[in-house]
Amino acid sequence: MSSIPHNLQVVHDAITLAARRYDRNPTEIALLAVSKTFSANEVVQALQVGQKSFGENYLQEAIDKMQQVEQLRVELSCTAIPEWHFIGPIQSNKTRPIAEHFSWVHSVDREKIASRLSEQRPEALGDLQICLQVNISGEASKSGVDPDQLLELAQRVQVLPRLRLRGLMAVPEASEDIQVQRAAFQRLAQLGQTLIQKNIPIDTLSMGMSGDMEAAIAEGSTMLRVGSAIFGKRNYAV
Repeated sequence: MSSIPHNLQVVHDAITLAARRYDRNPTEIALLAVSKTFSANEVVQALQVGQKSFGENYLQEAIDKMQQVEQLRVELSCTAIPEWHFIGPIQSNKTRPIAEHFSWVHSVDREKIASRLSEQRPEALGDLQICLQVNISGEASKSGVDPDQLLELAQRVQVLPRLRLRGLMAVPEASEDIQVQRAAFQRLAQLGQTLIQKNIPIDTLSMGMSGDMEAAIAEGSTMLRVGSAIFGKRNYAV
């Protein structure tokens, strides 16, 4: 059975190989380990071998896990501190605990959510790092701002206190064709460049998962969201 440290090394090697293939610097591509449905013990296993950032979709599961991870860190004398990213859809009645527990939020897609996160972010925690989720493939079932409305949303979010707009996130329509994958990521990257040209200085493209990492790296991803390639197959029945 593959171990989490082994899987992380395999993923890092794949990132390095793809980065070199597309003339990218692998050190400019961050790895976000998507730990939703996985245990605190598995998070700590990754934490102990240098994985810092962890992504969660489900709020209550994430908060419970954070507490369990802290207990395990003490028991194991683990000095590494995890950085928690919220990457799931956001309901307006869930913004306060998200603002209070996470360092990053990747899934802001409307001004109301951003405003609530801004108002509810404890000042002592510093700015909450924000990515705007874009519905890059126009899927009715997917969250995300319409690309045509992105600039207006970014301009509004940029000026909110206690938030720092870092970039864009997308979950394109699934495809096994790398050219189709690349086309979607290219659209997101172009939207990012448009924001920069409009004096919105973003630095993050949160795009690419276990099945489309290479395409995302080819088109400029700065943060990959990888779960199953690190932790194994998810069991949603648990």
